[in-house]
Amino acid sequence: MNSGTKGDTPVDHVEEQLLSSRGEILKRYGNLLASYGGKIRLTGPSDPEILWNDHILDCLFTVSRLPDKGRILDVGSGGGLPGLVWAICRPDLEVTLLDSVKKKCGALEEMAAELELPNVRVLWGRCEEYALRERETFSLAGARAVAGTGILLEYLSPFVAVGGTVMAMKGPLYTEELEPLQGRWNRLGLAAPSIVPYGGEEKKRFLILWKKNAPCSSRFPRKTGMAEKTFWWR
Repeated sequence: MNSGTKGDTPVDHVEEQLLSSRGEILKRYGNLLASYGGKIRLTGPSDPEILWNDHILDCLFTVSRLPDKGRILDVGSGGGLPGLVWAICRPDLEVTLLDSVKKKCGALEEMAAELELPNVRVLWGRCEEYALRERETFSLAGARAVAGTGILLEYLSPFVAVGGTVMAMKGPLYTEELEPLQGRWNRLGLAAPSIVPYGGEEKKRFLILWKKNAPCSSRFPRKTGMAEKTFWWR
């Protein structure tokens, strides 16, 4: 598999080191993910080459932004992107994969077992319900291709301890999603975000990071479905 030719996601020095040390298990993961194609919709494509270049390498960029220690959470994990990539590259961290679709959780458990990842915990449920049980206990909560930024922040912030990080992986339209949220971050206990571009000109991507600088309001999480119906920033 190609790890950074023209047109693919560029790989910098940190990612090169990860590919050198964890590349084989990452490729095994990609092949496992591809094997579910046609059985369970874990992610869009099922071609191993596309999964590698467009998805696994994309998630690899986030690894350098993970905390030094603690528990981290991937909300709406689907096929394990980025959560299984985190678990492979950072075996010292406890990685929780949360998804509301039971079949996807079953596939995540199978892949974690096949890859021998003891640091993975898979949970089936809605994030609003799970946040009530483990409120502000994670060092980082992140998501990829789950929801618009405003809704996503309501999902993620209640999970993160003060001093931790909320992470979103976004495409070029992120600016439109951030615009109505400006100046309102403190409602969720968050500082203004930092934006990290990556991926090169052909596949421009953005990592958005918020520091949790105060406890999240007790209003959140709201009941399941409310985040999509009544926006917190209005």
